[in-house]
Amino acid sequence: MTLGIIGTKLGMTQVFDEQGKAVPVTVVQAGPCPVTQIKTEETDGYTSVQVGFKEVKPKALNKPLLGHLKKAGVEQPVRHLKEYRLENPSEYQLGQQIKADIFTPGQLVDVTGTSIGRGFAGYQKRHNFKRGPMAHGSKNHRLPGSTGAGTTPGRVFPGKRMAGRLGGKQATIRKLTIVRVDAERNLILLKGSVPGKPGALLSIKPAKKVGK
Repeated sequence: MTLGIIGTKLGMTQVFDEQGKAVPVTVVQAGPCPVTQIKTEETDGYTSVQVGFKEVKPKALNKPLLGHLKKAGVEQPVRHLKEYRLENPSEYQLGQQIKADIFTPGQLVDVTGTSIGRGFAGYQKRHNFKRGPMAHGSKNHRLPGSTGAGTTPGRVFPGKRMAGRLGGKQATIRKLTIVRVDAERNLILLKGSVPGKPGALLSIKPAKKVGK
């Protein structure tokens, strides 16, 4: 287990590789993230490192959070906090700045964020159901059809795929390749797309190995 980083999605663009092929990439503003807490087996029962992101004015946070950040020696208050499980957290110190240079081009990472919310969606859009005939005589174009037996069990089982809210949930895209890392501007270019709209909060950490 290794440390991750928090960032925001800036948008998508394309870069060209050595062969001249266009590669679609997502640009992420990753860090800098100060270390705000170090947890150990003796004090908390597990080992992890907590990092923060997005500097804000002190008036934007409550007193308990400001006290927590002051105890860690963080000069500028941060809005978001996230923990990453580590086997050896003693390698890090309170107040230490975690930047984009902890990753290298070609490395595989898992990116977690909140997917784009699409509101109330029907059966076809939400679950990729087939539609009915589109002829004039058809009375079923985008209707769900039968949802369950009448007499037995006489009800619709919970969890049945029906119309409802689509998106707006936590989603993780696994094993994305890092194309470039701009350490000076704390930018990470990821091959492909990631959850959320531009400005969405993202968590980037090294991809899990097979079987773990």
